Amino acid sequence: MAADSLSAQMRSAAAVLLTALDGEQHALAARSFDDDAARRWLEYRPLPRPGVCIAELSGAARKAAHRLLATGLGDHAYAQAMVIVALEEVLDRREGWQQGRHSGDYWVAVFGDPAGDQPWSWRFEGHHLSVTMTVAGDEVSPAPVFLGANPARVSYAGQPVSRPLAPEEDLARALLDALGPAGRASAVVSARAPGDIGSGTRPRAPEDMEPLGVDATGLSPAPRAMLSQLVALYLERLPAGLAAREAARVSAGELYFAWAGPTTPGLPHYYRVQGDDLLIEYDNTTADGNHAHTVLRRPRSDFGDDVLGAHYRQAHA
Repeated sequence: MAADSLSAQMRSAAAVLLTALDGEQHALAARSFDDDAARRWLEYRPLPRPGVCIAELSGAARKAAHRLLATGLGDHAYAQAMVIVALEEVLDRREGWQQGRHSGDYWVAVFGDPAGDQPWSWRFEGHHLSVTMTVAGDEVSPAPVFLGANPARVSYAGQPVSRPLAPEEDLARALLDALGPAGRASAVVSARAPGDIGSGTRPRAPEDMEPLGVDATGLSPAPRAMLSQLVALYLERLPAGLAAREAARVSAGELYFAWAGPTTPGLPHYYRVQGDDLLIEYDNTTADGNHAHTVLRRPRSDFGDDVLGAHYRQAHA
């Protein structure tokens, strides 16, 4: 394993974090890799979760947790994540300080031993942010990656002050425009948006969610390129090497784009993109279309199922 490989960076960051925790915190953060219920956990509501709470950590341990998170995200996605974390304070103010939301209400957990030779994983998660990475040898499996925002948009005099998931909405709307009337007729699968992303908090994401929507193979070059850009936007939440690997894998298969809800900006809406072991979902359907959820999932490979399968096959060859 190269000292500068992504897996090595994650091992080093996880080790620094675990060393910075005191005894009780270490017991909360260091979990068994065999605890599937805790390891295959995905939650984007403000609920208790496995791990140790960032608010309870020392400054050094809190910084170590953020450095671990940063190993799993590209620069722009890490910036989005930090805005999402800070929005907890904005939301608490909007709710009249009644819920006690705070930017320290994020949790980190490490499953297995980063210094050992067996598979291990880590997760950084709280309200509207969940990032899970699984490591087996030098291979990193990157999903699920969930980013949400409430409020999704804060404006002054009609101009956005904060809109952390703007590219995710704007590029999809540009794709809708580029599809033209016939393409939109295939892509818009419902006049009403669902209440949330369809995969929800399930530990296994569904494959081939119906209706599929418009097939990329039937699109003209301009909208097809735009759909590829939308997929790239989500894949490039990952570090560059992982993003390139995933892009090469996805580009070889079929892609489908589906939209639900009105196409007028400001109204509740939803879209998804599906491909080979790929599910992208976006919704902005509550708080009058000002509360967004977005997720990148791999239905057959979430929580490291791909690298774990390869590891166990090799171990028992």
